[in-house]
Amino acid sequence: MPYLTSAFRAGWRHHLWLALLIGASLAFTFGFACAVPFAAFGAIAAMTLPRRDALLLTVALWLVNQIVGFGFLPYPWDGTTLAWGAILGGIAVLSTAAAQAVIRRQGIIVMAVMSFAAAFIVYEGGLYLISATVMGGAEDFAAMIVIRILEINAAGFVVLLAAGLLAGRTTGDRAVCMVAQSERPRLPGSGTAQRFPRRA
Repeated sequence: MPYLTSAFRAGWRHHLWLALLIGASLAFTFGFACAVPFAAFGAIAAMTLPRRDALLLTVALWLVNQIVGFGFLPYPWDGTTLAWGAILGGIAVLSTAAAQAVIRRQGIIVMAVMSFAAAFIVYEGGLYLISATVMGGAEDFAAMIVIRILEINAAGFVVLLAAGLLAGRTTGDRAVCMVAQSERPRLPGSGTAQRFPRRA
């Protein structure tokens, strides 16, 4: 089980973390509109929540984005925009599932890199394939645009990961407090059984 999952599995910390992520999605929606970093949210959800909750959260974040976009931002009410909204939701869920698929019992740095990379590749790759084959062209996927989207997602992911680690530490969760220790060099003869107790 990923290191960070047990910190937000249930109870008030679970609800607080969900509220923080939804609040962050609101901020990103008002700040970036169509460039909300769903890959970042998918990766952090995969790292911090049980599988079902992570997928449901992704759907909730997408709904928040659509409600704000059509209700408060000038999203046009036309067929193309509505279709893209549905496409974004489906691909956001797939990006979260991709991040979940690559997470193993790894160090926090390896886990973070792998989950983010999987989520971003599936998210941007899925959007590109649909744009190129169904939605009329891939002119919005020029290198500079993709790099900008990558920067937004990477920055968002780092901020959310830092918030997750801080929340776990301040609430005294043992699994999260041991994350930093997992990256330190091991002393000769030291074992791992005590530092990484088996969890059901």
